[in-house]
Amino acid sequence: MQEKEAGGRKTKKILDLLYPPVCPFCGKILNGAEKSGERGICFSCSGKLPYVEEPCCMKCGKPLREEEREYCADCARHELTFDQGRSLYLHTALVQRAIYQFKFHNKRYYAEILAREMASRYGKWIRRWGIEEIVPVPLHPSRKRTRGFNQAELLAKALGELSGIPVEPKAVRRIRKTKYQKQLDDAGRRQNLKGAFSVVPGWKPKRCILVVDDIYTTGNTIHRTAEALKKAGVQKVYFLTISIGQGL
Repeated sequence: MQEKEAGGRKTKKILDLLYPPVCPFCGKILNGAEKSGERGICFSCSGKLPYVEEPCCMKCGKPLREEEREYCADCARHELTFDQGRSLYLHTALVQRAIYQFKFHNKRYYAEILAREMASRYGKWIRRWGIEEIVPVPLHPSRKRTRGFNQAELLAKALGELSGIPVEPKAVRRIRKTKYQKQLDDAGRRQNLKGAFSVVPGWKPKRCILVVDDIYTTGNTIHRTAEALKKAGVQKVYFLTISIGQGL
């Protein structure tokens, strides 16, 4: 056992020399103290991460400017199928950089860093919700082949390891290739994802599911994923994402 652990430490040192770990938010190579910590985030960025704070929407967690309001404009205006959700950060430039590198520059190890942040901040929420299974928002197969991986799936698996909750990456599939949501207005986003998701035949629905994704904007992606899950028999659908847009 000791020889195996020593070998693992040696391998890690070699990998750190060849591919030094960097902060996902600024790209800086981590120093010794930062590398030895659990977070994998540089000291400078650790002090300025834009965590979502109160007041926020009771349903989606989007930050609100007025404390007396209960819901953001999107949740007040639309009937969204999910029950509740929360996000780690506001979608600022600092966070956008990390997500962009994670998704489009093959920084797969960011999933472990971001999942640790999720578990630290929302572990109590996950237990309170009574989550029985974690399900990532799926990519269309053609898009997954192009990218090589699904960032939501990596994040879900890392969160599952930390929380001890089973992860089922194949519970929901995207059956229709859609346009990128960021290219559309609100009405277009809602129409774009209609009928885009379905539950895989043979999957056994659980009572409470946690859906994981990278970004929450107007909630349409989570809404349609939850819609497919509830049609299959799931009673409660919650979500966690890395970032979320500003509320009103």
